[in-house]
Formats: sequence, structure tokens, C-alpha cells
Amino acid sequence: MSTRFDSVRLWSAHALQQASAHPSQYMTALLSSSRVPPAMRWLALLALLFFLGTAFRGGWKHLNTDFPNYYTAATLVRQRQPLHDYYDWTWFRRQMNYAGVERQLGAYTPQTPLTMLPLVGLTGLAPIRAKQVWLLCNLCFLAITVWLLSRMTRFRFEQIWLLAFCGYFSLRTNFLYGQYYVFLLLLLTLAFYYLDRGSQAISGALAGLAFGLKLYGGPFLLYYVAKRKWKAVLGMIAAIVCLGAIALALFGWNDLVYYATQILPRSLEGGSIDPYAPGVPTYSTMLRHFLVREPELNPRPLLESPWTFFFLRSFATLAVFFFLVLGVALKPSTDRRDFAWFVIAIVLLSTSTASYTFVVLLLPLVLLLEDSPPWQWVLFIASYVLLPAPLGLQWLFPKVWLQIALFVVPGWERWRSLSREWVIAATVLALLIAFVDARQHMRAYDEEPGQNFERVAVQEAAMFSSYPAVSRAGIFYQSMGRDRYVLRWLHDNRNEELIFGGDALHPVATTPDGPIVFELVANRTSTMMQFDPATRETTPKVAAVQVDASKSVISPDGKWAAFTSARNGPDQIWLRNLADGQVTRLTGGNCNSSSPTWALDSSSILFASDCGRAFGLPALYRAPVP
Repeated sequence: MSTRFDSVRLWSAHALQQASAHPSQYMTALLSSSRVPPAMRWLALLALLFFLGTAFRGGWKHLNTDFPNYYTAATLVRQRQPLHDYYDWTWFRRQMNYAGVERQLGAYTPQTPLTMLPLVGLTGLAPIRAKQVWLLCNLCFLAITVWLLSRMTRFRFEQIWLLAFCGYFSLRTNFLYGQYYVFLLLLLTLAFYYLDRGSQAISGALAGLAFGLKLYGGPFLLYYVAKRKWKAVLGMIAAIVCLGAIALALFGWNDLVYYATQILPRSLEGGSIDPYAPGVPTYSTMLRHFLVREPELNPRPLLESPWTFFFLRSFATLAVFFFLVLGVALKPSTDRRDFAWFVIAIVLLSTSTASYTFVVLLLPLVLLLEDSPPWQWVLFIASYVLLPAPLGLQWLFPKVWLQIALFVVPGWERWRSLSREWVIAATVLALLIAFVDARQHMRAYDEEPGQNFERVAVQEAAMFSSYPAVSRAGIFYQSMGRDRYVLRWLHDNRNEELIFGGDALHPVATTPDGPIVFELVANRTSTMMQFDPATRETTPKVAAVQVDASKSVISPDGKWAAFTSARNGPDQIWLRNLADGQVTRLTGGNCNSSSPTWALDSSSILFASDCGRAFGLPALYRAPVP
């Protein structure tokens, strides 16, 4: 034992001396070595034990986000619930409680219709037990991924595991939250594994599976076309068709159309909870944060210029796509570098990114390290370490610039060798399409409530304000608290938060003098409650109050009816003149406005709208009656 310890100590001392003298050359030689030194094996074992004792243990003991979202959706599949309801934040939170998830906010947006499918088999277990099984599966997924990468490269299993451990913050959030991205990493790794072994059809089918479950595999259709892998193209199309048939059988045609026309476009334009937050490292979020004002989520942009935002967002997306495909089609490299480059581009193009997302970069990291110069090793490994880590100066979006550098470096030599004609043509085409797209978005933007109506109950950082109820005591509405939905009471120049022993949903003023009736969801049960503003007492309500968002709301003077309709796409608020039956659209924009309620004097309507925000997370407005 002493002899072994001495050999490890001597090897470590020699390694430190070599590393300090020539760091990049030493790292290359170390990771490329076909033999794994004993000290590296011990280091890999220590890294594994540290990971199991911290991230894995934390996820094992606590439910946390985001696993309950997938688990609840999988439960709803077994109950044959309609898909379009999944994307209603309030309805979904109620179902989470029914599934056994207490005191935790959640949602299914912006997932695909089949994202929850791998977890359907776990819904027979209690939520925490289901998560524990999912974590064990993820541990196996990670081990298989590392093993596959060791089979495809000259790196050994221990070396790749240590590279994976360098992205500890990404691994930690994946296991702590019960996230999906280790499974996604395995699918993408398998797709390349079979492509590398000549099984194009299987590779394409796996990429199609990744696309159907999480959208990340979609751009690989362009990759296979650019590389002329026609069997892979057919395999991917076949997988997408099969997954579409499964979704059709589960949810029906109308729900799939709803997803394709309402959820998917909004997701591709910024599906995060807060599309302005510096903590979301996407270029779409960065541009929106700098250029678009939102009274609650982004009250002080660097420059208020929505047209510039729409133009630059579209141009950046098109430029990445055009030069990615041109670089692969006209100046192809090895399958390894091209595939790795596409994975990096997919992460860069994502509109909803968090620390757990960057675990998928392990695949391109390993593939690129094999034949890259040492200075690129530094960039690749540093990116994998820093992207999921907490960094300062978030308002400068350092992680976005790091992703851009990670994308540009592998493609630089290809772009330099492209002919000037191709570069000019691609740039001009991207500029023209971006210009047209910006004009179309500005037309819709000018019709949004934020450009035409008064904002109500503005509260900085408020994520959700909906279902307004008007009484003489003030305005009540549903809002997000720290771990549940609460009621807020706007009165006497105050905005007061009312917290109850569960989620408070759908407040309704039964009469101008009150009380305020709402639904209290707790312990897998819904109970109708009533709050008396005069006495501040909350008591159970014997008779239930039915809330139907599509039902017409008659004005107190009896002259108008306000209702919500999706006749032209998104939900909009319409007015009907009860004297002559004439119908007028009140709200507009490529976004949803709903939950109208009348002011007591019939002069205006209060409503909720998610325009300029993430899907399903509205703010309150007041619109005067024409």
C-alpha cells in the first residue's frame, strides 16, 4: 500500500511540474494518452463520489423543479386530458396539486406535445419516488454517454468523465431539478455514434426522436441534407412522422394545430419565463433586454427600439443558419467536427437556456478536442466550465458572447475559404428577410395592448397578473407568490398581497360590494372560498361559482357584452353592442388577451394580456369602451 501511495505521489509531483511548464501541451498529452495514470483514476473516483454526495443526493431528497412539470404532464396523458389545457399556467398548477405536488409553481410551456412521454411509465409512483427512479435512469444515461464517447474517440472512460465533471454546475442542476438534458445528450450522442458507424437511417431516426421530444434535433435535418446523408434524412423524416402519429392518437388534430400555431411560434421567439432576464443567456433575451421596454420586467432598457430588436433577432438567427449550412455544404470537414458544430449552433439558437442546458455541450467538446490545436482546447473546456457556472456582470450577458465565440471558432477557417459571392449573397438574403420580418412584427406590435391601453397594477418583477375582479373595495387579481398563487388587492394606493394555505385562483366579485369568491387549491382538493374586504375574513363558500373565460360578461349598464374569442388566431377580447348586435375587436397583436371584467361605471374594461411577455404570463390593462 505504501509503495502504491509513493508511486502516485511521485507521479503527481512530476505531473504538476510538467503542467506548470507547458500547460496546453501537457493537457493535450494527458487527455490523449491511451493509458490512464493511477492518479487520474483516483481523481475520477473522487469526482464521482463528490457528485453523488452533492448534486445527486440533493436531487434524491427533494422534489424541486422541474421534474414535477414533466411528471404532471405525464399523469395528464394517462388521464386523457386535452393538450391545449397543459399550456394554461393556472389549470396546470391545479393539476400539479392534484398529482401530489404542493407549494411549488410550475408549467408545461414551452414543451412539445411529447416531451413528457418518457415519464408516463413513472406516473404510478408518488412524485418523489418517480423522481428518484428518473435520477437513477439519468445516471445510467450519463454512464452510457461517457462510454459511447470513449468508444468513438481515443479518450478513455475516466478522462471523459473528468471532462463531464468540469461542467459540474450543469450536471448539478440536471440532477437537482430532475431535468431532461442528460437524456437529450444521450440521444444526440447515439445519433452521432450510429452515423460514425455508417448506420445513417438509425442516426436520422434518433435525431428525429430528439426533435419530437425537445425540438433540439430539428436542425440536424439541415445537417444531413448538407452532408448528403440521404438515408439519415429519410430516417429522420420517418421518426418525425411516427411521433406525429403518436401525438395525433393521444391528443387529436385540433390540439396539435393549437400547439403548432400558438405555442410553437411563441416558444421560438422566447419561451423562457422572463424573456428579459439577464440570467437567461440567449441572444434573443439579450437583444430584448437592451432594446424593448416592459414596465414590470424591463422598465429601463439601454435603448427603446422594438424595430431594431425584431430586425437583429431575425438577422442573427438567419445568419447563424445560413453560414452554418454553407460552411458544412461548401467546405465540409470531418463528420465529427461538422456534427459538433451543429450541436453548438443548436444551443446558441435556443430561446430558452439555463445552466442545465449546457450539459449537451459535452458531446461537441469531446469530438472537437480530438483534432483541435491546444489554444482551442482552452476555449472549449473553459466554455464548458463557465457557461453553466454563476458569473458576474449578468447585464452584459457574458455567456451569450462565450457561446458566440464557441460557434465562431470551429467555423472560422471554413468561412474564410468561402467565395465572396456566397458570403455576400447569404448576408444580403438574411438582411432582406430580417427587414421584412421586422416590419411584420412591428405591425402586430403596434396593435398590442401595451401600445394602446393603460397598464394597471404595475409592480416591478411581477411575472403573472390575471383574472381581475372589480368591487367598490378595489381591484383583486391572481398573482404569483414565492411558492404559490396568491391574490393581490389594489386599493387606497396600495397593492396588498393576500396569502392563503394553498393556491388562490380565479377571483370573482359576485356583487359590487363583495365578497370576493376564489378557488383555493390545497392537499389535492379544490374548495370555493370567499373573502370579505370589510372584515378581512375568509370563509368557505357553500355554492360553487363557475368561471368560464369564454362566456360573455355584460356591462353594469346593460349596453355591452365583452367576451374572449380565438376566431383570428390568438385569444382576443371582443365587444358586442347589445342594442344592434355589432361586434368589434378590442385587442390585437400576435399574443393572448383574456379575462375581461367591467369597471363599475361601464366606462372601461380590465383584462389580462401576455403581449410582450412569455406565453401565458400576462399583465393587467384597462381599455376604455369606444
